[in-house]
Amino acid sequence: MKIVVKVGTSTLTYENGQLNLEIMEKLSRQISNLQNRGDKVILVTSGAIGAGMGKLKITKKPKTIPEKQSLAAIGQGLLIELYEKFFNEYGKVTAQLLLTKDDFSTKERYLNISYTLSNLLNFGVVPIINENDTVTVDEIKIGDNDTLSALVADLIEADLLIILTDIDGLYDKNPAIHDDAVLIEEVKEFSDSLFDIAGVAGTERGTGGMYTKIQAAKICWNSGIKMIIANGKEENVLNKIANGEKIGTSFIPMSNPISSRKRWIAFNARTEGYIFINVAAANTILKERKSLLPSGITNIEGEFSTGDCVGIIDSSGKEIARGLINYSSSELNKIKGLKTKEIETVLGYKSYDEIIHKDNLVIIV
Repeated sequence: MKIVVKVGTSTLTYENGQLNLEIMEKLSRQISNLQNRGDKVILVTSGAIGAGMGKLKITKKPKTIPEKQSLAAIGQGLLIELYEKFFNEYGKVTAQLLLTKDDFSTKERYLNISYTLSNLLNFGVVPIINENDTVTVDEIKIGDNDTLSALVADLIEADLLIILTDIDGLYDKNPAIHDDAVLIEEVKEFSDSLFDIAGVAGTERGTGGMYTKIQAAKICWNSGIKMIIANGKEENVLNKIANGEKIGTSFIPMSNPISSRKRWIAFNARTEGYIFINVAAANTILKERKSLLPSGITNIEGEFSTGDCVGIIDSSGKEIARGLINYSSSELNKIKGLKTKEIETVLGYKSYDEIIHKDNLVIIV
């Protein structure tokens, strides 16, 4: 079984920002044990900024990007050094990968990561992955390691993603506020109402709250990957999950996941612009699962070239789909709202009837 384990800063560090070495040791031991029984495991870890905070005895999370990048640069080496030490005690070799959004949004890089991880797993190595906070800016930032772990799970076609956090799972309301909050043990059908339940809470030491974990669950649901949110401080939690014990909240994936090509379009390809469409075009995409034609386009935003990924916005302002475009933004500005037969008259040529073909179109609602 291929398993991705993600552990967050709030689990890995104490309130004062110092690394919790006991948790790191137990995590390393459990992952090593999973490998010993034949599983292939990737660890996606937070904690570089937290480790840097602890090293400099800073207790309040920094606000500016340069501060975060500096602390990540200080903490990343410490973090991987400790992991290497703990895994080495159990006879395991580790490898470090620092990734950015560009590594997933560029097809060539995406494939290179896939090949690298596959080889590392075949070698029996434990890949340890973190976002490259030392160089990322908003344009190339994945945003949080919950999303990163789901992208990695999708990339390697994992069987299971385990997200370890500081609470027992997803509750029907915030357990920090409501004493009668009930743990949701299983989610069989994904819906956007889960985001309302999740809220936006995070911690002073971590970036992600339950909201980002639901975003990860959405990626896994579409990818055919089971995901579990569990408390990282529960004793022997990974081995219990691997042995089939019911722990935390399990998200059961859809039975017919979308293709790897469409998953890349939906979750990885960088969106270079947006196309705004009318009600009729939205119904054609959502209900009839057909291609987007120029007649349904009301406006465009951004500059993009043929083959770029663009978002599709309905009349209410909601992004409903993404796809690979057949015409550039300059061409599309000339033919938006026209019938297919008018394309050649306006442009002097017609490369395609469809603005986005249904095979390159992914519904994301």
